[in-house]
Amino acid sequence: MFNLGYIDLHCDSLLRIFNDYDQGNLYENKNLSVDFKSLKNGGALAQFFAVFLPDQETLKEMNLSKIDDDLYIKKLIKTLKKEVKANNELIEMAYSYQDILNNQKENKISAFLTIEDGRSVNADLEKIKKYYEAGIRLITLLWNHENCFGYPNSSDPKIMNKGLKKFGIEAVKYMNQIGMIIDVSHLSDAGFYDVAEHSQKPFIASHSNVRNLAAHPRNLKDDMIKIIAEKGGIIGLNFAPQFLTENSSNLDSRIEEMVEHLNYIKNIGGESVLALGSDLDGIQGNLEIDSSRKMPLLFKALKKNGWSDDLIEKFKAENALRVIKDILK
Repeated sequence: MFNLGYIDLHCDSLLRIFNDYDQGNLYENKNLSVDFKSLKNGGALAQFFAVFLPDQETLKEMNLSKIDDDLYIKKLIKTLKKEVKANNELIEMAYSYQDILNNQKENKISAFLTIEDGRSVNADLEKIKKYYEAGIRLITLLWNHENCFGYPNSSDPKIMNKGLKKFGIEAVKYMNQIGMIIDVSHLSDAGFYDVAEHSQKPFIASHSNVRNLAAHPRNLKDDMIKIIAEKGGIIGLNFAPQFLTENSSNLDSRIEEMVEHLNYIKNIGGESVLALGSDLDGIQGNLEIDSSRKMPLLFKALKKNGWSDDLIEKFKAENALRVIKDILK
């Protein structure tokens, strides 16, 4: 077995250092779950860093001032690139499959940029193009509010039954065309099925789990797991407590439940749909894996559960690499 390291499809660490909320840098930061040193110690091959667009409630919660979306996006992109450049012996930006291979040869972690909540696109395909040119390689179409793409996951069936808007369908096709990953985490159920219908490329759920095991609307139904697998996409395991157990008041994120979700996804969608999307620095609770450096604990638990080395490597990186190679140009 050749150990590639792991690929994590989602973290919110950039928000945490925005406006010096948690202060410090990305090399080593005791306030963060994901920093470059922890990634190295945990054996990361690549980390996807989300530029999450906070709503008013989140801004208030983090004591942040309101800022223009595009200015905010530029600032966070600049922050990551600056931090990567300052630690170039350890990590390098990546925009394609070949970049990962090149970085790996130099024993460097790859850092990818994503946007979580496409609201700033504002129904303008040129905006998506500009984000691509700035280095963004994945857009999580929705967060928790309606935007130009469509409607969010919700406990309200009326909202869940609303699909992509006309622009959302156009954007899916355009993202296919330019080589940008479509992420359906946070999207309404009807929106999910619209992406499945209109996307000619694989799409992903970067940080979602199994709705049959934890009945949160952010999680995926069995047929959704099958559809993502059939389209050649992947599902990133989310470490958030509320997405792991039925008990909505549960604050414990345990490896035992993570393994249960992964086995369920594997049984429904097959081995090639498995991936990792921790959501670290965007989730709260008593996290058994509260840092990138502890990621090997999950792989050891899977081995103990009977997973073969080859299957663990698929989950860790190989499946994500396949999707990256297929989509990113």
